[in-house]
Amino acid sequence: MKVVGLSGSRVGSKTRTALNYVLHEFKENYADIEMEIIDLADYDVQFSDGRNYLEYEGDTKYVTQAIMEADAIIIGTPVFQASIPATLKNIFDLLPINAFRDKVVSMLVTAGSSKHYLIVEQQLKPILSYMKAQIVQTYVFIEEKDFYRKEIINDDVLFRIQRLVEDTVVLTETFAKIREAKEAEYGF
Repeated sequence: MKVVGLSGSRVGSKTRTALNYVLHEFKENYADIEMEIIDLADYDVQFSDGRNYLEYEGDTKYVTQAIMEADAIIIGTPVFQASIPATLKNIFDLLPINAFRDKVVSMLVTAGSSKHYLIVEQQLKPILSYMKAQIVQTYVFIEEKDFYRKEIINDDVLFRIQRLVEDTVVLTETFAKIREAKEAEYGF
């Protein structure tokens, strides 16, 4: 199984900090699963111009191919101006409509206010559904007050991150078994 953690912004540190906890959880409890974090702050991704993702070069091609080759994606996103960042939306625009078919996608959101929890429900989940993702319904929402000096200080958030990782792995394994059984019915 291959999992990609996508830090969907070029600025800030909280989302990347939270994804580092996700990576730690994979290393501690799922060492046999390949997990990579792609932090968009580390890549020069071009704006989508409508081409197939395979026609891009450099960082854009690397990021999109890594996402397309993953079995599961954990999207980490901050909330800016009551919306997802343009850098994350650009990633969605670079990918084909069915990019997340047969993939499990879970979400981790950092925000300055509890009022922004609906951004996931009203913006992110509809995009992921449109792109055919199998969505882990519960997501981790982390507020400004849960961080101190680039560390998460809220034990409940840490527990929810553990649960998010577990749910992502279980759902990915379950859907893989269902697909295998369905394909076995064809007998060729």
